[in-house]
Amino acid sequence: MPRPCPCRLSSMFSVLNKQRKFFGLDLHLLDTYSVPKVKDMRLTKRQREILDFLTDFIERERYSPSMEEIASHFRFASLNAVFKHLVALEARGFLRRDPKRARSIELSMKKGSAGRSLPLLGYVAAGRPIEAVPVPAALTIPDVLLPPRGNHFVLRVKGDSMIEEHIEDGDYVVVESREEAQNGETVVALLDGENVTLKKYYREGPNVRLQPANPQLSPVLVPEARVRIQGVVVAVMRKYR
Repeated sequence: MPRPCPCRLSSMFSVLNKQRKFFGLDLHLLDTYSVPKVKDMRLTKRQREILDFLTDFIERERYSPSMEEIASHFRFASLNAVFKHLVALEARGFLRRDPKRARSIELSMKKGSAGRSLPLLGYVAAGRPIEAVPVPAALTIPDVLLPPRGNHFVLRVKGDSMIEEHIEDGDYVVVESREEAQNGETVVALLDGENVTLKKYYREGPNVRLQPANPQLSPVLVPEARVRIQGVVVAVMRKYR
């Protein structure tokens, strides 16, 4: 997808209603995406991380990792933890495996699996605040990654400040649209009404600390009045090609 030239969304979408804005985009658009009734097949954060690791490894090596390699990558103390996560992923239809054979993991999510089309609203900085970039597009997100309720949208990540949360440059984050967050949640925050950033949220008295997940970067500490929560990250998607 070609990267568009940066500009203010308000000028690009001036014909939209002036209320319920997200970087100048009318949030009434999100109401057109219905919430399906699905079984609770969502993955935990660790299960998503393992599925990402399996996908990356198999794409790169053309064979699946061993139990020991998975345990080493995630620093699990025993293979039993690996086994439990693989069983959970297999039960949800994400992979197949033969317990009698080594390196027998096969990813099994098929094209055309149930999903919802969500609007891709632009880029968000995981390293420093930037101005949002309008990207008139949509992505199909698997139902298994989405909570059963709420309005959602997608942003593409720029920067590396959230790498310890396994959010990397170029990833897509699925965001639940809401204006409040709990301490420790990863949020899309609007600073001073202009710039957008992706950080972990902590409320500290009259201030808000926006904490990067990168030891080389410093947190952003600002008065609460300067921060407006735009949404909370509920899933991360990555393209390997």
